[in-house]
Amino acid sequence: MRLPDAAPASATAPPRLPPRLSVIVPCYQEAANVARMVERLAAALAGVAWEVIFVDDDSPDGTAAIAKEIAARDPRVRCIRRVGRRGLASACVEGMLSSAAPYVAVMDGDGQHDEALLPRMLEALEQGRAEVVVGSRHVAGGDAAEGLSPLRRAVSRAGAALARALLPVRVADPMSGFFMLPRPLAEELAPRLSATGFKILLDLLLSAPRPPRVLELPYRFRARAAGESKLDALVLVEFLGLLLHKALGGAVPLRFLAFAAVGAVGLGVHLAVLSLAHGPLALGFDAAQWSATLAAMTANFLLNNRITYRDQRLRGPRLVRGLLLFYLVCGIGAAANVGIARLLLRDGILDWGVAGAAGALLTLVWNYAVSSTLVWRAR
Repeated sequence: MRLPDAAPASATAPPRLPPRLSVIVPCYQEAANVARMVERLAAALAGVAWEVIFVDDDSPDGTAAIAKEIAARDPRVRCIRRVGRRGLASACVEGMLSSAAPYVAVMDGDGQHDEALLPRMLEALEQGRAEVVVGSRHVAGGDAAEGLSPLRRAVSRAGAALARALLPVRVADPMSGFFMLPRPLAEELAPRLSATGFKILLDLLLSAPRPPRVLELPYRFRARAAGESKLDALVLVEFLGLLLHKALGGAVPLRFLAFAAVGAVGLGVHLAVLSLAHGPLALGFDAAQWSATLAAMTANFLLNNRITYRDQRLRGPRLVRGLLLFYLVCGIGAAANVGIARLLLRDGILDWGVAGAAGALLTLVWNYAVSSTLVWRAR
């Protein structure tokens, strides 16, 4: 059977210019803000060939469905729905790598960034005045007072001060989530990024093989119109981990550093409970040691669930199952710790201090590896 001829060009939709700018919007539970953002982008970027790519982490409020409904009518709108993976930084990377436009911008999905600044950012890049253009709250003319709570303001100030001391390039607002760069540069840096946490701009600047030329343009950080902020004080913890990760040349995974830091806190919990149980509570040493071990493992699990694996956080029945599995994993690791240390000490390979440290290090690696693959395995 002969297929019908293709429709003549005049009967098809008019061709659309390929986008010169892709605006990447990482989002989670921003259903109320999607349509408003598209309208604002259309007004701000009149005369510019643009597209917006919403990267949604499988929001339960239907963010992706709304974005796709708009995309069905407007070819400038695209949506990537991610299932089984989560995190602002990785969403930004995935969105940038999905673009074919010469330039990519990143802005939050909550409407707090001023889209009216985008044409000026694009112009600066096209004129070669910078390699990265940052929407800044901390240069003359910029302001963050309206859009930041006292907690977020404190976190932002502390992080920015530390970053400015360590960055190879001077940036007044390194904690900004509003920036633009050429897509080829984003693709060049992508394999170097840790893509963990919230501060993707800082990750980009620290990952560049040479200090990029940065231009900061002021804007006023708006108050959120709808939804709730996902940022909290833990962002600063992730930020510190990112700095340490980059200081070590990326040789040690960022999650491992967080896992080890939580383990150090767990050691403090263990010693505190042991001191209390064996002292004022007058328990025998064995009972006190078991109590301290259980308390430390529980604290480690809860902190890891909240910090190290916050993008894979366990909730409800999975939280209980994960805790029991974590007890098993750490119990095996503790037994291995003792066995390895005894073996190294018995054979005279190492003295008792080094043997104990070697056993503890191997246990840390075991607990991290098994926890990542079994307790907090990606769904």
